[in-house]
Amino acid sequence: MAVQRTFSIIKPDATERNLTGAINAVIEKAGLRIIGQRRIQMTRAQAERFYAVHSARPFFGELVDFMISGPVVVQVLEAEDAITKYREVMGATNPADAAEGTIRKLFAKSIGENSVHGSDSAENAALEIAQFFSEADLTS
Repeated sequence: MAVQRTFSIIKPDATERNLTGAINAVIEKAGLRIIGQRRIQMTRAQAERFYAVHSARPFFGELVDFMISGPVVVQVLEAEDAITKYREVMGATNPADAAEGTIRKLFAKSIGENSVHGSDSAENAALEIAQFFSEADLTS
């Protein structure tokens, strides 16, 4: 299998509790390499663009408000089958359903405050990475 990139966000609920290092440790222990990382304050425009796929859903406004409520850490991760691997490491969206040892089981507060985002496809990973990083920002 080829080396692949995926996109990750450590969300405001996790950065507020100073969990970036602990989450990075879980990511790296799973064999994912962090090849780009930046702590940012997402703007409303960035959050609306990022979550545009959900714009018609009733939770869209609440989601955008949450994502701009504090700093986030945007990341590019690399590994063989990185998208699937990171989705397994994140765990189920609902932390109550997440497997032991996953990021959401360890750190999420709720379904809404679930600590991390990860790309769900190669196409979305490429779009999400391009929204926050240039190729010059990434080092394998």
